[in-house]
Amino acid sequence: MAIIKQLRLATLAAALAGAASFLPVAPAQAQALGGSSGQTVDTIAAVVNNGVITRRELEERVSLISHRLNQQNAPVPPLDQLRQQVLTQMVLERIQLQKAKEDGINIDDAAVQRTLERLAQANNMTFEMYRARIEAQGVPWSTFTSDARTELTLSRLREKEVDSKITVSDAEVANYIASQRGPNAGQTNDLRIQHILVKAPLNAAQTDIEAAQKKAEALLAEAKGGASFEKLAKSNSQAADAAKTGGDLGFLAPAKLPPEFVKAASALRPGEVNPELIRTNDGFEIVRLVERRAGQGASADAPKLVQTHVRHILLRVGDGQSEPQARQKLLDIRSQVAAGGDFAKFARTYSQDGSSSQGGDLGWISPGETVPEFERAMNSLQDGQISEPVRSEYGYHLIQVLGRRDAEGSISQQMDLARQAIGQRKAEQAYADWLRELRDTAYVEVKPSVTGVQ
Repeated sequence: MAIIKQLRLATLAAALAGAASFLPVAPAQAQALGGSSGQTVDTIAAVVNNGVITRRELEERVSLISHRLNQQNAPVPPLDQLRQQVLTQMVLERIQLQKAKEDGINIDDAAVQRTLERLAQANNMTFEMYRARIEAQGVPWSTFTSDARTELTLSRLREKEVDSKITVSDAEVANYIASQRGPNAGQTNDLRIQHILVKAPLNAAQTDIEAAQKKAEALLAEAKGGASFEKLAKSNSQAADAAKTGGDLGFLAPAKLPPEFVKAASALRPGEVNPELIRTNDGFEIVRLVERRAGQGASADAPKLVQTHVRHILLRVGDGQSEPQARQKLLDIRSQVAAGGDFAKFARTYSQDGSSSQGGDLGWISPGETVPEFERAMNSLQDGQISEPVRSEYGYHLIQVLGRRDAEGSISQQMDLARQAIGQRKAEQAYADWLRELRDTAYVEVKPSVTGVQ
């Protein structure tokens, strides 16, 4: 199931399995895999702080990646583009290794050996069989071992500099659980909503309605662009509560809110502005969901983490299939399913995900197990509803929700799971920011002799 994210495990088996395709190879092997004829001149490709990346190291890595992509029948970027991407990766890796050395992080031989043994077990092989398979793929065992040490070092560095500093509040957990309940969540949760009303009664003149709609659309664009919703409401809203509260209605049960507000809020995460205007009897409404909380009535249920039974069709982009082609193909499939076609049959025929043999069925998905774009679309769907094509890092998805259920386990266990999912997401963003800062403060000089690399 390609769209299911690999959560961080006690071992680095998954990470190293992915990293294996980026292992450097010996010069002789690089030449055999399509490197330039003759011996590569070992000049400097880039200076990274007080270290260097040689041209030989770069070309070996480029050759291996190109070879692996060809083996997988995956599109290979133009050589100059691939070389630039690989060098960027190597620079980031080298900067992190230098930082790890400054921090005194050192991975001993015993830790590397334990990791390699776990990798063998994960592949249902003895250690000797696993080593033989790696070497049969043309990768020297010493190189593979060195790469395992690098991955362990980078993981330890990330844990020290990023992951250990991530905190998740109880309020974040409560909001996250509420946001996972799907479009029907508003029936069991109180909602805190802000709104801006531009009056345009249904019996108003058409010119007045059009003018009100134009004004509302301009305000909506400002709200979506990050302008202060409270200030916009106080300055522009024609609702009675505008001047005093900035359009904030406070926490209310769904039954006390306009049905249009409840419906809109069901697809929003806290802090989001509804992307469309809401037409009511009074005029045009702009709505922002501030927060959700468990219903305060006597019969309100305690918040529970919700799992979603979902299936999808994935079309990847590249290798002869453009983005417009993938999207249009899924739109065609969606129309045929809406007309009575079998979603599972289309998934088995067209989906390029490992779930295709199961008709695209991913089973019961817990929060945080899918990429954010997929999860947002999934959470906005009613049971049985099919999404529009959704773009993620894997390609375009057509998503159908088959059902929802409360996750098994105690409330405490569910909250722990939510906390883990939130922490994972926050850590990914924090790690990306940390890497960017680390790169910005490093001295990097790419030598002009590296053709195609700026």
